[in-house]
Amino acid sequence: MQVISGHLGWVRSLAFDPSNNWFCTGSADRTIKIWDVASGRLRLTLTGHIEQVRGLAVSNRYTYMFSAGDDKQVKCWDLEQNKVIRSYHGHLSGVYCLALHPTIDVLLTGGRDSVCRVWDIRTKMQIFALSGHDNTVCSVFTRPTDPQVVTGSHDSTIKFWDLRYGKTMLTLTHHKKSVRAMALHPTEHSFASASADNIKKFNLPKGEFLHNMLSQQKTIINTMAVNEDGVMATGGDNGSLWFWDWRSGHNFQQAQTIVQPGSLDSEAGIYALSYDVTGTRLITCEADKTIKMWKEDETATEQTHPLNFKPPKDIRRF
Repeated sequence: MQVISGHLGWVRSLAFDPSNNWFCTGSADRTIKIWDVASGRLRLTLTGHIEQVRGLAVSNRYTYMFSAGDDKQVKCWDLEQNKVIRSYHGHLSGVYCLALHPTIDVLLTGGRDSVCRVWDIRTKMQIFALSGHDNTVCSVFTRPTDPQVVTGSHDSTIKFWDLRYGKTMLTLTHHKKSVRAMALHPTEHSFASASADNIKKFNLPKGEFLHNMLSQQKTIINTMAVNEDGVMATGGDNGSLWFWDWRSGHNFQQAQTIVQPGSLDSEAGIYALSYDVTGTRLITCEADKTIKMWKEDETATEQTHPLNFKPPKDIRRF
């Protein structure tokens, strides 16, 4: 594991460049920093937000990066000039999450005003305000086919949206607490959503409930990611980093992040995590103002890390 420090506040958000050369982090110190993936060195610091930066995304078609923050601002940065070229105005409160559509040039932002807004990247027009949630929209992901937009909210529901008409297609009410994190599987038609009560898996496009993960992390889960090997990582507010097998829902490893010397123990908290493009490195953004890079243990064998997994009787998925 490698620890990267440089931010002066909680590190809240993270996004990878599609070429896997660099990644960017947004922080409560109001800056966005761009880091080298291989060395972990700081390449660039971007200023412009006046509150913490909670959402980041990098376009795979243009040299653009998008950021959103508690200052209600959504910005488009041109990474050739390293400056803001567009701003998207309309949120009435802080913007908590942001996602880029994979095939058409629209941007989705969700915020404390309970609305997920759909923006035309080029014209800065708000195409839709997807309203229907009763509380903060704190997670969103998009996909090329319907449902093209899926949002999770503090009202504990997940909504599927029809992007043509700007209307709700389906509401999932399985969770009891706010759905702060969701992860779309890179190859399968399924996604997982995390709330303080449970991590649940649903299939797409119908949204049928598949199963719960087989353990409970017993903390607020701020962020989750899954790679092509079916390894899902979830980061908790108490600094716990748990690894799960996507197919079975078995929790096969539990790590605990260690706060930097001089930090309070209460600053063990993971706010964002993401795999790199290859799915082999994992990067976590934390409350002790650091970014941590984790890589797979090459020396691990079944003897050193035994799998004590017996599928429960009531689940016949194996």
